Amino acid sequence: MLTRRDVVAGLTGGLSLLIAPCARAEAVYPSRIIKLVVPYPAGGTTDLLGRLIADRLKSALAATVIVENKPGAGTTIGAEQVARAEADGYTLLMATSTTLAINRTLYKSLPYDPVRDFAAIALVAAVPFVLVINPSIPAKTLAEFIAYAKREPGLTYGSAGNGSPQHLGAEMLKSQAGIDIRHVPYRGSVPAMLDVIAGHISFMVVDLQPALQQIKEGKLRVLGVTTRKRAAAAPDIPTLAESGLAGFELVAWQGVVAPAGTPRPIVERLATEIGNFVGDSAAREQFAALAIEPLPPSTPESFAAYIKSEGDRWATIVNTAGIEPE
Repeated sequence: MLTRRDVVAGLTGGLSLLIAPCARAEAVYPSRIIKLVVPYPAGGTTDLLGRLIADRLKSALAATVIVENKPGAGTTIGAEQVARAEADGYTLLMATSTTLAINRTLYKSLPYDPVRDFAAIALVAAVPFVLVINPSIPAKTLAEFIAYAKREPGLTYGSAGNGSPQHLGAEMLKSQAGIDIRHVPYRGSVPAMLDVIAGHISFMVVDLQPALQQIKEGKLRVLGVTTRKRAAAAPDIPTLAESGLAGFELVAWQGVVAPAGTPRPIVERLATEIGNFVGDSAAREQFAALAIEPLPPSTPESFAAYIKSEGDRWATIVNTAGIEPE
């Protein structure tokens, strides 16, 4: 006759047999397609960097890695999608300072929490910006442009969306230069830049990479770079600070995160592979081609701490620019 102990032991053993294959299956990562969500349109700096990372993960993990562009609403559409995804390592977000730091101050309510809803994986690169104008504007220098803007109040400028670094950069210019300008938000920096070229808007602060060729071809006139020092990709372009706006500095950053609760071994593996990519000499050449600068190696912990500190730093920038939360 079976005792109660025998029954319990049998059930436990049976469950172990059922659970063991599942545990082994879960340990095999990746076993299906990994999706990297880019919360911007195709063709911009974030998208191009995301595709480089996807290519590296594809080879490093022997997996299919696809990029899905989900632009709109100041990156909140793509960010919310990832925040609500299964925490299994198969949905990642190409995160920016807009998504994880600026939006926290810019919006009264967000459909995600920048700190609580994501597992930080790796900080990747810094993005410099340039101030560009339509060549029809009679200004060759920053001082001449500011004088022109004061004579012609209400000049329109574009950005990658409300609360984007491009938006904040122009508002910082407005505050420091004392000019009256009007914001026209776009769904990405490239569409806005194309409208500057077409003359539909007068100027913008734009990522350096997509603007470089347009500057070389004379389709845009550049007045300065927003970094503290001249950008390595364009050393001939003066900084806005040295051109008359003392202390002006605007640099964005890019990184990769996953939904909160993603298993630690998966986070660590992804962090290792992305870190190897950032440190690779071939990747650094690709970064130079994108006019972005690789950031020092990070760990998931150091990136998580950075996200928190950046929220405070960008809050100061938003408040200084006088932008009211929406």
